[in-house]
Amino acid sequence: MKLTKSHWRRLRSRTVQVAITLFGLLLLTFFIGRVMPLDPVLAIVGPDADHNTYQQVYHQLGFDKPLWVQFGIYLQGLLHGNLGLALLTGQPVINDILRVFPATVELATLAIVIGTGLGVPLGVWAAARRNSVIDYLVRIISLAGYSTPIFWVGMVGLLLFYAHLGWVGGAGRVDFSLDGIVPRSTGFLLIDALLVGDFTVFSNALNHLILPASLLGFHSLAYISRMTRSFMLAQLSQEFILTARVKGLSEWQVIWQHAFRNILVQLLTVVALAYGSLLEGAVLIETVFSWPGFGSYLTGSLMLGDMNAVMGCVLVVGLIFVLLNLLSDLLYQVFDPRTKV
Repeated sequence: MKLTKSHWRRLRSRTVQVAITLFGLLLLTFFIGRVMPLDPVLAIVGPDADHNTYQQVYHQLGFDKPLWVQFGIYLQGLLHGNLGLALLTGQPVINDILRVFPATVELATLAIVIGTGLGVPLGVWAAARRNSVIDYLVRIISLAGYSTPIFWVGMVGLLLFYAHLGWVGGAGRVDFSLDGIVPRSTGFLLIDALLVGDFTVFSNALNHLILPASLLGFHSLAYISRMTRSFMLAQLSQEFILTARVKGLSEWQVIWQHAFRNILVQLLTVVALAYGSLLEGAVLIETVFSWPGFGSYLTGSLMLGDMNAVMGCVLVVGLIFVLLNLLSDLLYQVFDPRTKV
């Protein structure tokens, strides 16, 4: 469907708002990082370094300059695609992010597939059977998934399904004996294993992935099912639903062909934002499962006071949500007749 000039103007306006938001996010993160009681210089030189060595590194990092000058230097490098060097690894931050991000994408993608595949039908079912036992059960599941601490669920899951029952793999992306066997092509271990035809590594990696992804999927299921139920209840109370029933349409046609079709765009927005949250919010589950992903990298950088890495991660998270919001806005304008002008 063709976008009008009004649509493009709205998208340009949103883009400008997003740029301002990202700039403010970077500015706030930068200045908070500089006043934190963590000393990145000490993390580099070590506690036994002499004063001259400390001062030399302090000067090389530019910490002797005013904060606004430091921020300007950082922005100048950012415009050239330079996010700085990470203190944790000594490598460019962009290289570190590209290295760890595929592990989180694998985890979050399977989680959102599980959360959406179960959450949407449950939400529709609960709305169609409002105030029934099924409805109350779905609401209890949603409440449990939303309120239970994810790190506690992760530890219980490891104890039960890995240590006691042995149904799934343990911590990490793959068993230690299989680590590094498959050459890194895309960074996605499942895909890399399939590319070289190593089904042993593939099955082992999937065995390690299924539990943390299921737990994250259960967390997103709670949100998606709740929003689906809310959207469906709003549609099922409309007059056109009563008209469809009066015409003799089956309950399946009323629910799925009429009510559900009207909430598709809203659901796409909910799923997109839930996916973005999984990409940036899997810190606790990655910590519990020793998952070498984006969340673990961000946590390690925060503990070290490595603000180059932290700001790089913040920028990536901001861009993810920006792109998802722009995509959602575009979908609304393309598919929702009420936004056509």
